[in-house]
Amino acid sequence: MAGYKNLFKQTFIYGLATVLPRALSIILVPLYVSMLEKSEYGIYASLFAFIIFGNVILSYGMETTYFRFLHRRDENPKKVESTSLTSLTVTSLLFLLLALPNVDFIARSLEYNPEYIRYTIWILALDALVVIPFSWFRAREKPMQYAVLRIANVFINLSLNLFFFLLLPKLASQNPGGFWTTIYNPDNLIAYVFISNIIASAITLAFVSPLYFKIGFSLDRAIWKRMIRYAMPILLAGIAFSINEALDKILLKYLLPSDIADSEVGVYAACYKLGVFMTLFATAFRLGVEPFFFKQAEEKNAPIVYATVTKYFTLLGSLIFLAVMVYIDVFKGILITDESYWVAMDIVPIILLANLFLGIYHNLSVWYKITDNTKVGAYISIVGALLTIVGNYVLIPYLSYYGSALATLLAYGGMMFLSYLFGQKYYPIPYPIKEILVYLLISTAFSFLAFYIFGGSLLLGTLLLVLYAGVLLFMEKDLVRQLIKR
Repeated sequence: MAGYKNLFKQTFIYGLATVLPRALSIILVPLYVSMLEKSEYGIYASLFAFIIFGNVILSYGMETTYFRFLHRRDENPKKVESTSLTSLTVTSLLFLLLALPNVDFIARSLEYNPEYIRYTIWILALDALVVIPFSWFRAREKPMQYAVLRIANVFINLSLNLFFFLLLPKLASQNPGGFWTTIYNPDNLIAYVFISNIIASAITLAFVSPLYFKIGFSLDRAIWKRMIRYAMPILLAGIAFSINEALDKILLKYLLPSDIADSEVGVYAACYKLGVFMTLFATAFRLGVEPFFFKQAEEKNAPIVYATVTKYFTLLGSLIFLAVMVYIDVFKGILITDESYWVAMDIVPIILLANLFLGIYHNLSVWYKITDNTKVGAYISIVGALLTIVGNYVLIPYLSYYGSALATLLAYGGMMFLSYLFGQKYYPIPYPIKEILVYLLISTAFSFLAFYIFGGSLLLGTLLLVLYAGVLLFMEKDLVRQLIKR
């Protein structure tokens, strides 16, 4: 039980590092919705979808590889750390040297403003340079340092956005012809989104830079080759995940008529943000559980531990899913202040359920990470990516963004199912499947009743939530007794 206590303690702190920054940054949603046109919000969303792809490629699986090799008994931890840091630093700088001179070509190819492409390149490089320092905090179980830096990054980003969008226009109007008018451009507000990100990322890099000297630069070629072999399937899986997470915003732009594409991406991306509640929970849980899973790998009861943790995740995730759907009208009124964006609200239950499936998949995927069978994980992710690509290409022309949401659900559900099947074959884990399915079925049924049948009635929805909480307490009464005793 002590192991679980430490896990949930770290998960709580990592959760704060994820939830609080997102809670701060979520203020940006109503800000952007009120200040930007739908088409401008669509441009912002699709460009940040490309950033998701870039982050995966520039980190090329080294984060997970770093954790795996650091806990291998036959590897030198110091050499693993310095090799990882050196590798990512060199590739990040090479990316800058190759990409910046070709900004115009990239902009023409993707049909974007070259200025935005230049900002995107800097964001990608700066993000890649902090991957190993942040992994270092997680590996040494220093969640507080990790949390403070993450929160500071988003607080700086948020503050800069508020300055550029709210304060700068007033300063410029009060001092015509002064300094503030030279940096204020009301016709290019999107640029301030990127500038805020760049400044925040640069300051974060400055804060973690002492770790560069602490870890040191050296490249052990033998270790690096082994790490790259391990990392390549993870990179493929990461690219596939990026396709699942971000390709819909990109394909909507290119598969819909050009006169409505950016606006459709805008309303879809804004409502998609309401799925952030499940993403926050799943991400926080993954950050805490990944190092824990690797540490448990050598223990005899590891399969039982993995099964128990997955059950707890599903229990909490299903409760969050229902709670968000019951109070979704409250959330949309706070976060999406422009009612014209609400036309895409029907995608929210689909996206929330898809993100819950993804969180379960992350828990199920432990088997291929601890058995070094990452190739199978890559194959599963590739299948998910294919489902996303085919689903979007087939459904977008007929259903627009509804097709994208359904394709996301299909992809994540398929990956969850395949990971379970292959895991039971190569590394059997005694998951309580019946209990997990009961949680998922009841939560999904109640959520769809609250949203589609009861029309967002807070009274009826709250009754369903209380009823489901009662079901959980009854089914997990032994666990509840243990927690009360403690």
